[in-house]
Amino acid sequence: MDDHAFDARAHDELAYLEDRLGALDPDDVELTVSAGVLRVDLRDGTRIVINSHRAAGQIWMAAIATAWHFDPLADGRWLASRSGEELRSTLARLIRERAGVDVAL
Repeated sequence: MDDHAFDARAHDELAYLEDRLGALDPDDVELTVSAGVLRVDLRDGTRIVINSHRAAGQIWMAAIATAWHFDPLADGRWLASRSGEELRSTLARLIRERAGVDVAL
């Protein structure tokens, strides 16, 4: 995948996440977006940072002293190269576990 295709695909995924997370109650989940970086602050103090990383061709997510590097799959999902976790389900799980909020991603 060339840089242009990666940027478009990563942008679409981040925009999707921004839209879904932006609809949540800001008392539970506060979303900050700046220069293509999503910062999700949960009511328990957990901070989740999600951004695209063109050089690696991945979307990176960091939270709770853990980092995930998600590769794009042909079916539109993003899968962590080491753990096999999927971006949306992993993010939803973190929000549910830390803030007690169910979010459909």
